[in-house]
Amino acid sequence: MPNRPSADPTVSAVIITRDEAANLPACLESLAWCDEIVVLDNASTDGTPELARAAGARVHTTPDWPGFGPQKNRAVALAGCDWVLSIDADERISPELAREIREAIRAPGAPAAFAISRVSSYCGQFMRHGDWYPDDVLRLFRRGSARFSDDLVHERLLADKPYRRLRAPMRHYSYRDMQQVLAKLDAYSTAGARAMHAHGRRTSIAGALGHGAWTFVRGYLLKRGFLDGRLGLVLALSNAHGAYYRYIKLWLLQRQADKRPA
Repeated sequence: MPNRPSADPTVSAVIITRDEAANLPACLESLAWCDEIVVLDNASTDGTPELARAAGARVHTTPDWPGFGPQKNRAVALAGCDWVLSIDADERISPELAREIREAIRAPGAPAAFAISRVSSYCGQFMRHGDWYPDDVLRLFRRGSARFSDDLVHERLLADKPYRRLRAPMRHYSYRDMQQVLAKLDAYSTAGARAMHAHGRRTSIAGALGHGAWTFVRGYLLKRGFLDGRLGLVLALSNAHGAYYRYIKLWLLQRQADKRPA
């Protein structure tokens, strides 16, 4: 446990994992200032739980996967400190951000939640424009004052306003290479389609094409993704494909459902 005045508020970092051995050590190292690190693992086969325990984290496991939102709520429920910092294994807290967090939660009249500015890398380049930037994410909150939505993917933290934005950024090493881009595109578009179908959403082939086209125009032109150079174009096309596949998979799901006998 870090040395700090005993009257300071305490911080639990919570992480959900599955086969994150490549990412987790650097993430845990960036959390050494926290009073507690909780890792909730789901069926890892690459030694992730062992790495976490060796680094001093408190590790729990679950055999089932309920989706990102419910799993993060499970992890939050395991935290025991005054404040909770929810972080993914591919994210890093800089020393500057750690100091800012400590100062923010110590300040009189601090709000119940804080947003953190996140900068994400895509195939080795940090993106400063387009759909990925700016990217403020609610991740720090008083224990018991917030929860994650029940979304299976693209979950969000539900917290009462007002909340404050911290200045120092969090680094997000999201996509190492195109192989990972394509794998996540397939997994996230499938999960997104299933979630929309479960909520009664419907679409068409024209709708899927329209969502893909609009995603490209918004990210590359309106949000100036072109200023990120050639990889800005690649990212905008990738996001457009993700939107198209999410909606075309929804269309296929509704076709299957419509063909079932009543």
